[in-house]
Amino acid sequence: MRFIPRFTDGRACPQPLGKIVCVGRNYAEHARELDNPVPSEPLLFIKPATSAVSLEEAIDAPFARGEVHFETELALLVGETLKDVGAAEAERAIVGIGLALDLTLRDVQGKLKEKGHPWEVAKGFDGACPMSAFLPLGEVPNWSALAFTLAVDGEERQHGHGADMLFPVPDLVAEMSRHFTLEPGDVVLTGTPAGVGELPRGAELRLSLTGGLEVVTRVVD
Repeated sequence: MRFIPRFTDGRACPQPLGKIVCVGRNYAEHARELDNPVPSEPLLFIKPATSAVSLEEAIDAPFARGEVHFETELALLVGETLKDVGAAEAERAIVGIGLALDLTLRDVQGKLKEKGHPWEVAKGFDGACPMSAFLPLGEVPNWSALAFTLAVDGEERQHGHGADMLFPVPDLVAEMSRHFTLEPGDVVLTGTPAGVGELPRGAELRLSLTGGLEVVTRVVD
C-alpha cells in the first residue's frame, strides 16, 4: 500500500506523496568518511514515492542484496509549487519537518559508482525511505538551530545540526527547484551527517528531532 504522509497531530497531508528529492554529501564530514570529495554544488538525486514506508513500522531491509546502510536525514514536506525560485520563497513553501532514513545498498552502490552508473538501484528500492510524521510548521524555523540524532540499540551513532550543512535548507530547496519543479506533497531530504553505517538486523533505532519529534522502530531480524 502506498505510503501516506501525515502530520504529528494526526492529520493526513492534503496531497499524496510525490517524489523524494535528495542531496548527497551535504555534510563535509560524511563526504570524508566515505572518501568522497566535498562538493562545490549540491549533488541531487531522486527516490520514487514507492520507496517510502512508515518509519514507525519495523524496517524490513533487503539484506540478501548485500550490506544495507542507514543515513539519517532531516525531511521537509513541500506545500506549494516551486519552479526556479529564490531562497525566501522556497523556505516559505515548507509546511512540515520530519525525519527519514535514506537506506542504501552500499555494496550495490559501490559497484555502480565504479562503472560510472546512476545510483537509483541502490537508493530507490521499495522500502528505501522510512519516513516519520511531519511536525506542522506555522512559521519559518531557525534552520541552523535544528538538530537531530540517531541511536542504535541505545548508542548514539549520528548527530546532525543544521548549521553544519554545506548547502543550507533555503538555498538547497531553491537550487532543487531550478532543476525539478517541486510540487505539493513532494519531500526533500537534506543529507546525512557523519556516522553512517551498516544497518544491524534486529536493532532498535531511536530518532529524535528538535521540536519534540521522536520515533522508535526496529529492524526485522
